[in-house]
Amino acid sequence: MIYALDTNIVSYFIQDNERVIARLRAALADGITLIIPPVTYYEIRRGFKHKPAPRKEKAFSRMCALYSVGEMNLAAWECAAEIYGDNCRQGKHISDDDILVAAFCVVYGYTLVTHNVRHFEHIDGLKLVDWKQ
Repeated sequence: MIYALDTNIVSYFIQDNERVIARLRAALADGITLIIPPVTYYEIRRGFKHKPAPRKEKAFSRMCALYSVGEMNLAAWECAAEIYGDNCRQGKHISDDDILVAAFCVVYGYTLVTHNVRHFEHIDGLKLVDWKQ
């Protein structure tokens, strides 16, 4: 099983949130593979460019060394376009960042670890878990 970490989960990790850190450790002990979606990587890195935080940036760099950062293939981009279209037809708004993270998970069959379940719960084929709750 592979879990992909949403931006808010990575943020909780670099803020030393005990619950999230314990869940990460438990997942690793259970043999679960953890991956950082490329959009999550971008969102975290852009934050450091906007507002430097050397200690948190170092923690994120350590995290990236432990868990691989994924890549988006053409199928994921196509899936993202489908998610966008589906949401527009239903009159729902979801940010491009969330669409791209969801598409990455759907295409590769990863479970998304997030605390923003309501942002994602209406996306067909997306498996979710909340490690902050």
